[in-house]
Amino acid sequence: MNLFQFTGILGILGAILYGLGDVLLLASKIRPEDYPRLKPFARLLSDSEKMVVLSPKRLIWGALLGVYSTPLVLAGFWQIYQGLRPANGSLALTAFFMFGFASIFGTFVHGTFYYMGEYIQALNRVDDSSQPIIADMISRHRTVLILTYAPLLILITLASIIFSLMASSGNTLFPAWMAAINPVTMTLAWLLLKRVLPEFIRDATEGAGFNIAYLVFFLCSTITLWNA
Repeated sequence: MNLFQFTGILGILGAILYGLGDVLLLASKIRPEDYPRLKPFARLLSDSEKMVVLSPKRLIWGALLGVYSTPLVLAGFWQIYQGLRPANGSLALTAFFMFGFASIFGTFVHGTFYYMGEYIQALNRVDDSSQPIIADMISRHRTVLILTYAPLLILITLASIIFSLMASSGNTLFPAWMAAINPVTMTLAWLLLKRVLPEFIRDATEGAGFNIAYLVFFLCSTITLWNA
């Protein structure tokens, strides 16, 4: 097994484990009427109230799987860099760092959902006089998420554009059709595909869209570079 194959497999494994972490944190369902104490905060929680039913172990492992799998995802992006490098080493390295920085931001975002779950469960359990304190904590948490998501999305978008432009040039190790396969286009494709999938599949993969996109991206890159 050569380094292209090894790092590609690591990236695929990382995307699968990261996606499993997403599912553990976000793929749950509740009936809002069963949790009347959360109803006054429905706008603040924005559907995250479903985390109220998650067990402590599920919250912990959902968060940790994303953290532990990040180095594997970075290995996958190293493979992408190697595939792009023949066209323009500096630009390929720029794309690698953008993907890498986005992954670091993403690890922080993913891990904070553990605390969001704890906040929501506390909000449901504390007495009425303490609920505003927890609600303020959730509001500040949401602000931090927004400030972290913004650069993450910008970096992923720019890196994906660089990847596609370079792949389309025909001077990389990738075939030209790989220009259509990047994390952004695969995320959009997944959002469209979800509309026609059975409900049980949509429910089982809730929250894992980004990592399903990464999985397809790394699968395609590894297949195309297998004999590089």
